[in-house]
Amino acid sequence: MSALETAYVLDTGPLSNFAQAQWLGVLKSVLKDHRVLIPDVVAHELRNGCDRHHYLRSVLDAAWIEQVTLSSPEELAAFVHYERLLVGPDQRNLGECGVLALAETLPSAVAVLDDRVAVEAARGRSVTVRRTLGLLCEAIRAGLLTVPLVSALADDLIQNDYRLPFPHGGFAQWCEREGLFDTP
Repeated sequence: MSALETAYVLDTGPLSNFAQAQWLGVLKSVLKDHRVLIPDVVAHELRNGCDRHHYLRSVLDAAWIEQVTLSSPEELAAFVHYERLLVGPDQRNLGECGVLALAETLPSAVAVLDDRVAVEAARGRSVTVRRTLGLLCEAIRAGLLTVPLVSALADDLIQNDYRLPFPHGGFAQWCEREGLFDTP
């Protein structure tokens, strides 16, 4: 399977946090050889937040991100499956449902999301899930990013309350502890 055949379906959380920290261009660089998609429910979440968070407009205006309406019977059935598992009375996690449904029904698609419950909901289904940190680590191994760059990016995300499995300044040590690759 070539890089161009793989589509990445991104969730609201990673996109909004990268935009807030002004690192959206890193995602564009990492995914430049791939189709990058957001389902209509993610686009809706982003649009709803634009009044309070002006940086979300940069995600919606990004020409490299394609908005897709969930409409086929397969997409809608997958969405309903995830909705039953993830959405409560507060109507949270609709974006995750859309991401998982689209990634599950598109050939060679990867869902990019960080919500632990959503990742668990995908287990046993025919959907490939990649967490944002895993995507960044793959980019380091491929020579697209460096440990110091991702460390700075991670620190900015943490500063904006994005949850990562290490504290501020801890990316390189986390990589070493996890045995991911040689760190400087």
